[in-house]
Amino acid sequence: MPASRRHHKALAVFVNCLGVIAAVPALSPATPRAAETPARPAPPPAAVPVALPGAGATPIPTGVPAVPPAVPTTGPAPVRPSMPPVSVAVGAAGTPAPGYRIEVRNAGTAPVDTMVRQELPSGSRATTVTGGGRTTRPAGSSAGEVTWRLRLPAKSTTTLHTALSVPGPGRSVTAPTCVYGTDGTRPYDCATATWVGAATAPAAQVTAAPAWRRPPVLLAAFTALLVVTAGVLWWALWRRRRRTAATAGTGLSGGGAMSAGAGAPGSGVPGQGSPAERGTVYPRTAVPAPASRRRRPPVWLVVGVAAAVLAGVVGAAAWSATQRVAAMDTTKQPTSGAWVGSSVTGALGQPLRETAFEFTVYRVSCGADVLPAAPGGGRPCLATVGVRNVTNEDQTWHGQLQRAYLPSGNWVAADEDATRVANLGRDVFSQPVAAGRRVLLPLVFTMRGDEPPKRLELRSGVFSAGVRVDVP
Repeated sequence: MPASRRHHKALAVFVNCLGVIAAVPALSPATPRAAETPARPAPPPAAVPVALPGAGATPIPTGVPAVPPAVPTTGPAPVRPSMPPVSVAVGAAGTPAPGYRIEVRNAGTAPVDTMVRQELPSGSRATTVTGGGRTTRPAGSSAGEVTWRLRLPAKSTTTLHTALSVPGPGRSVTAPTCVYGTDGTRPYDCATATWVGAATAPAAQVTAAPAWRRPPVLLAAFTALLVVTAGVLWWALWRRRRRTAATAGTGLSGGGAMSAGAGAPGSGVPGQGSPAERGTVYPRTAVPAPASRRRRPPVWLVVGVAAAVLAGVVGAAAWSATQRVAAMDTTKQPTSGAWVGSSVTGALGQPLRETAFEFTVYRVSCGADVLPAAPGGGRPCLATVGVRNVTNEDQTWHGQLQRAYLPSGNWVAADEDATRVANLGRDVFSQPVAAGRRVLLPLVFTMRGDEPPKRLELRSGVFSAGVRVDVP
């Protein structure tokens, strides 16, 4: 037998042995016992179940433990707060003193218990409050507020009135108003209005300076004067040079004629009527005029003109740099380079728009009575913020970009965990804000120390200049 066939047979035997060894675990453990026990009458065949569409297939015993079925997670799902159909509208009253008309509407079919809060500007106080409201001063805030606890009947509208007094008469006063749940932290709706007094003086108009007193006009006139002076001097020198050249040419031609006819007869002196000169038939060769030296302008004129031009250029550059430096605002962030848009600063209740969002901060309050203290320590500050997407695309924003600044200049970012708790387990930063949609939510900042924040900085993106809100 050839050697190649012996090798093939050995390999086939080895493969068959491996197949037998692999098939042994698949045999039922009751198979050997069936050979030892006497044969018994076979029971009647049982009905074979027919696999129905959609039903699970019957597992085939293979001796290998089956994988346990997947168990669905039983963790608590995020709470989706159901907002009742409660809305608020605020309008400024046409009264000599700052006044507001507040309408709280319940469009639902069931009564709703609410808390209405109206923020008072810094330095103002409420003189008239209707509907059982009372004036309070939240902890950690220098401005007061008016609060109402109302039970709104179904399909009803409740009207409230307030009047304020401010130290400076005639100034504009903004008083935002929000409707919360009974806990006073979860806003249902917010609105704002600005009262403008009838005696408010119009903005002073800046009278433009006369043309002859404007620096650009003066510089232009000075430059034109220098150019005209230089032109006149050049023309005068040119005329003088032409006149000198003409005088020199005339003198040479007259002198030659006189010398030709001045000699007496028979003098024998060349040029004085000698016979050699008198008998000349051909014209004499013209005597070339001596080359006149080109005159240059005086040194004092050149130096003076150069100094005047240099003074004009330096003056124009200094004026331009002064205007640019005076126009700089060190309190704002740069609007060129990596920043997109321009930074806007405002007060509570004022809508402030940046590149993608329009932010409106309605209320800022701090203290343990507002929210429970953070597990890691610190004092929570709750800000009620309205965010409107002013673009045609969905926009995302991040909690680390929202900051609260202390008077010392230090800042803290939004506490995302505490913000999730204040929103009943909903992560407000995980989903983008739809195009044209407005969301109203509480933001929580955990402050280290007893100082309240003096300014909030909100932005939509890393490179957005954002908005700044002054907190009273």
